[in-house]
Amino acid sequence: MLEDLITPERPLALVGCGRMGGAMLAGWRQAGLTDRAVRVVTRPAPPGAASVGDAASVGDAALAGGASSAGGASSAGGAGDALAGVPVLAGAAALAGQRPSLVVLAVKPQQLADLGPDLAAALDARVPVISVLAGVPLAGLAAALGDRPLIRAMPNTPAAIGRGVTSMVANAAGAPWLDRARTLLGVLGSVVVLDAEEQMDAATALAGSGPAYVFHLVEALAAAGTAEGLPEPTARALARATVAGAGALLDADGRDAAALRQAVTSPGGTTQAGLDVLMRPAGLTTLMAETVHAAAARSRALGHETAPERPSAD
Repeated sequence: MLEDLITPERPLALVGCGRMGGAMLAGWRQAGLTDRAVRVVTRPAPPGAASVGDAASVGDAALAGGASSAGGASSAGGAGDALAGVPVLAGAAALAGQRPSLVVLAVKPQQLADLGPDLAAALDARVPVISVLAGVPLAGLAAALGDRPLIRAMPNTPAAIGRGVTSMVANAAGAPWLDRARTLLGVLGSVVVLDAEEQMDAATALAGSGPAYVFHLVEALAAAGTAEGLPEPTARALARATVAGAGALLDADGRDAAALRQAVTSPGGTTQAGLDVLMRPAGLTTLMAETVHAAAARSRALGHETAPERPSAD
């Protein structure tokens, strides 16, 4: 249970609350994590800013509003604000004295080099860090954050409704924390512990980026329906419901995807005619292989572009 792992006295620190960080926070709150058991870390406010709430998020989105609260934090406010009631800290250095039980790092990979020193200095070396930075390997995290328990994870955005999937792998110090990380990330959906870190780029390309591929499939289906004469709103509604229903059936049915495909395909019927196009040599299988390969290659490149180097001992 989350309350056994995270408390207001030993909170979860979420560094960055953009698209992925926000999706995770939504999932944790839905699972019962209280606002006072979380600290969200943003960029320090620029000179002249009125409050922490005026600062841009370290992650992909900006935070707005801000009412002062105890403990040196602000509480993001405003109607509809996804962070309403959650204490917000300006800058990683503000985590000093907050005694987090663990840290989830959800900033852009390119921000690690600048953020790392302040975060490392603010945390006890025994505090584990779970990183969801795409492409940044454990060695790069250690270079930026020092020797500590580290878990590299990649959830996807359906985590916001508890239907995500997270791939993760740990360094030697982080291995004892894997069960607790599974508890934390398990409220967001299923969790897969990889056999080796070398598998993470492929897992990121497949599952981390996968929802976007499915959303684009809905777009493509709707466009095809419109091209065949359906009104655009009708085509969009049919495509959306078809993909959502097929996914729900796949989840509920014990059969694999191939068996479900075969069950709905009558020889010589309309579905078979469509599948003959999708399954031709240069069809969907080839296109999806190219898609996942491109995403995995970009994940590997990000690791080379963003991983800080350890300072020499000289």
